[in-house]
Amino acid sequence: MTAILEVDDVTKTYGATKALKGVSFSLSAGRTLAVVGDNGAGKSTLVKILTGMFAPSTGGLRLDGEPVTFSNPRDAHRAGIEAVFQDLALVPNLDVAGNFFLRRELVTPSWLGPFAVVRKRKMARVAKESVSELHIRIPGIDGQEISKMSGGQRQCVAIARAAYWARRVLILDEPTAALGVEESGEVLRVLNTIKRERNIGQLVISHNMEHVWAVADDILVLRQGSQQALLRTADTTPEEVVGLITGAHVVKGNA
Repeated sequence: MTAILEVDDVTKTYGATKALKGVSFSLSAGRTLAVVGDNGAGKSTLVKILTGMFAPSTGGLRLDGEPVTFSNPRDAHRAGIEAVFQDLALVPNLDVAGNFFLRRELVTPSWLGPFAVVRKRKMARVAKESVSELHIRIPGIDGQEISKMSGGQRQCVAIARAAYWARRVLILDEPTAALGVEESGEVLRVLNTIKRERNIGQLVISHNMEHVWAVADDILVLRQGSQQALLRTADTTPEEVVGLITGAHVVKGNA
């Protein structure tokens, strides 16, 4: 299986602090990698490197086998990497289409010269189709402001938007945090739909072992900045993974 994303011995140092101490893994299309670890394990630092917010101190990234360097998040966007963070980055008083195309509005040149016409109808159609393709149920989606939606619906909109723009990798930071059982189940269903139907890889940060097992093919365990193990979900157990997170179990071989 050809890797979309390869991370090669990536480290990140802040002065005397080593936030990442050599992380290596690959991610292929149609697979989901869960990254787990306690607070301070290096998960956020890894995500910031993958999304262009930080540059690695040593090591590097490859996309489709080619080395890449991200100077900023725009570089990662252009490379086809999209992320959904816990704040979702949704504008409450805009509808789904407005949030889907925020700062990426579809426009056509105008006969008025330097001005352009925003293609609102097409934006609304594309956004509605993208949500529908993932079987996300939002009653009265047309024109409804994000602020009027439930937490689970907002999360699904943010994921659908990122999935629409992602060409290679979709990164999700605690996608079920603060959601109830039913809403979490809907988010997990959407992630599995993306895995089945989109030719991209997913990287999911999560503390919830039940949710990890619901979506992940592989699990990367980090502890205090070090890579403890890279495991196939089918070959391990939640108890073993928790033991690796806490240091109760010894380091195991890579998947």
